[in-house]
Amino acid sequence: MDIRIDSGEEAAVQLYVAYAEEAFPYRQDTVRSKAGQATWLYGRTEHEADLLVIGMGRRSELTLETVRRAGGTAARAVQREGCASVRLAWLPQSDQAGGPKEAVSQEAWLQAWAEGWLLGLYRFQQHRGLTAHAARPVLQLEASLWPLLSTEQVEAALDAARIRAEGTSLARDLVNESPHTLHPQSFATRVAEHFMRYASESPVQVRVYRGEELAERQMNGLLTVGAGSMHGPAMVELRYEGNPSLPLLALVGKGVTFDMGGMNVKTGRDISDARMDMGGAAAVVGALDILVRERAQANVVALLPIVDNVPDAKAVLPSSVVTYPNGMTVQIANTDGEGRLIIADALLHAAQLGAVEAIDIATLTGNVGAALGLGIAGIWGDLPVTEQLIAVGERNGERLWQMPLMDEYESELASSYADMRNVGSSPYAGAIIAALFIRRFVAPGMSWAHIDMAGTVQYKQDTGYAEAGATGYGARLLADYAARRLGNNE
Repeated sequence: MDIRIDSGEEAAVQLYVAYAEEAFPYRQDTVRSKAGQATWLYGRTEHEADLLVIGMGRRSELTLETVRRAGGTAARAVQREGCASVRLAWLPQSDQAGGPKEAVSQEAWLQAWAEGWLLGLYRFQQHRGLTAHAARPVLQLEASLWPLLSTEQVEAALDAARIRAEGTSLARDLVNESPHTLHPQSFATRVAEHFMRYASESPVQVRVYRGEELAERQMNGLLTVGAGSMHGPAMVELRYEGNPSLPLLALVGKGVTFDMGGMNVKTGRDISDARMDMGGAAAVVGALDILVRERAQANVVALLPIVDNVPDAKAVLPSSVVTYPNGMTVQIANTDGEGRLIIADALLHAAQLGAVEAIDIATLTGNVGAALGLGIAGIWGDLPVTEQLIAVGERNGERLWQMPLMDEYESELASSYADMRNVGSSPYAGAIIAALFIRRFVAPGMSWAHIDMAGTVQYKQDTGYAEAGATGYGARLLADYAARRLGNNE
């Protein structure tokens, strides 16, 4: 692990944390204490240590996300300098440390910092050669900096941070991966093999539906969208029964490993981002990884409809009609509206499995990014579910914004020769109309929420605890929601 407690080893860099308008060992005008700012104070001789100061802003405004981002900023700053190790040497405590007036407890602070540090060190290097980064620096901590915590509590906080960071990094790896190595067949196999490793500890039942099995179960959305690819589609079903007596929660993640748009082909100078259209499936994989490794008291089924959406002589043509096992017929008005077609398969399957609640997450529409930007995802659905998810996201940094389900917009989905179209007839409110389409496939009595994470799937530049590329958004959000829903965490 990249974090060590009371190791007694020498460190190349001494790390300090500075709060605005609070005492600091060095002159305040030499450092910047604004949240997220990093200041280097270099030693004047080889015998004088370099200092890195990370600003935290005002303590009264401190949040777990501020701490998480500060940890990531520190990790990336040290890694850029090529330092092998850093020691957190000074952490100011308030007079009410750990008490009711402290916004963040010591245990929560430590876990958030460690989580940010580990996520900040993440680099996707599977396809790098000469430009691969050097070894990851080690963070040395002293338990005495957290006087209210026992050694066991310190270790527990670090273990929790590690599990969460590794689950998020798993999602990042999948989203960043190249389409020549991650396609529908290899993605399904990779996920199945990953969870089979846990068989002796926390069993996950793995089932992968392909070919004739998809046809037998009338998963016609997958079969239609995937018709043009050399790699056949798959539906991956992962069942984790940490406590099978609890109500079954279905987590559905869109898994389009490359979205060329089908016959409504995408154009652009660089469409490399099309490989990231399986960010929802990656988020569900990361979330389940966290839940399994934490041995959470949960009853969850993860459903991953996985497919390529590419043009070919066999690809589905616009104006074709898809029939679903619930009797619904859908006119394919635009083959680039494929995600909702395969999510429909998964939601119908979730109902057959007995799920009482479903959350689908998908890189569904560019429309949501235009509305909300790249820092927050949109959410639609039943208020009790969406409100809890929003609260979870505010705490763990994977934020959501409540979006409306405008019933009057359903007229946009009307078709002249099928039950409905897969996209709206106008260029407006695309994200809302997509949510309305998906709602048609939610079983009566099933609680439901839909998350459109198209804007949050990647960062365009290094920021906080993420490098440019996949964010891993949704992994911690869904895992935390499942735990909170079942009373496992605060």
